[in-house]
Amino acid sequence: MKCLIFNNTPAHVHLYKHAANHLEEQGHEVLVFARSDEFTETLLSYYGLPYETYGDRSESLHSLAWELPSHLYRIARRARQFDPDVIFGKGPYAAAAGLFSQTPAIAVLDSEPSLDHRIARPFVRAILTPNAFRKDLGDKHYRFDGVTESAYLHPDIFEPDPSVRDALGVDQDEPYVIVRFNAFNGHHDVGRKGFSLEERRQLLSTLSEYATVFVSDEGGKLSLDETAARSFDLHPARMHDALAEAKLLVADTQTMVTEAALLGTPAIRSNSFVGESDMGNFLELEEQGLIKNLRTFDEVLEQSQTLLADDSTAETWEQRRNAYVEDMDNLTELLCNIAVSCGGTQTKPVAGAATEVR
Repeated sequence: MKCLIFNNTPAHVHLYKHAANHLEEQGHEVLVFARSDEFTETLLSYYGLPYETYGDRSESLHSLAWELPSHLYRIARRARQFDPDVIFGKGPYAAAAGLFSQTPAIAVLDSEPSLDHRIARPFVRAILTPNAFRKDLGDKHYRFDGVTESAYLHPDIFEPDPSVRDALGVDQDEPYVIVRFNAFNGHHDVGRKGFSLEERRQLLSTLSEYATVFVSDEGGKLSLDETAARSFDLHPARMHDALAEAKLLVADTQTMVTEAALLGTPAIRSNSFVGESDMGNFLELEEQGLIKNLRTFDEVLEQSQTLLADDSTAETWEQRRNAYVEDMDNLTELLCNIAVSCGGTQTKPVAGAATEVR
């Protein structure tokens, strides 16, 4: 069986890496098709995944539209050459590859505001979303319990490595906070915003009064020279180990907040996505007491200080996290079962995930 997987961001690498490895171990042939992006390719190389690139990452709708024909041409040509039995991706590119090669394509989505499901829906065999997804996508729509990040942070798959403290240069009992700033340069970020430069500086100053602060700045626009904060300069593959040991995550991004929730680390999320039309997975995680979605910067400062000053925070979050993941599906198992089912092979499915897509 041949499986083609699209990885267009670092988050996609994590989503599919265990499924790709398991399928290869079972004797199947896997090819990852990726956009040329430093961080995406760094992770693909780190995990030893077989990949090829089909084009550069577009940072605006205009550049995306300009480059789309050449991207689709390369995808069509390579998909027909590879001749896959099943295709996985997060949206239109996977759908296009399925159309060009007449192969079942499976889209894995979790963002209701995205246009991906509208574009991909007519051309895919199935769309997988978390149960918390707030739209009904019809008879191709399959739901699972949990979030897409369960594919790599389910407790059956991931065990944090506490030696990351040595790598970060912090003592075993030294509290630290991770702050993640979004670049807001993706086509899906048009019209969206997070912390301003002044708010970023004030946030780092406040947090530094309570703990050591590590900053992961996607845009690289903020100088840390005049702050007490440090840059998170470990290999990006160590971020989940670092998140698991952190006392708090504060971010104006999306994915890392969900990752923190699955690791039992308190997380504060603040950006212009927050509100009544927010994504279902963030609303569900907040209902479970695992994250805080906040609109104003004053709320961020207040809640950050409250969580860091409360000695019971860590235990409370660990208990909530354990309750949440107890019945959460292992998405990697589900993806492997679907691949085997759609690929028409007789390989024994992975135990634990019952859903099939036909």
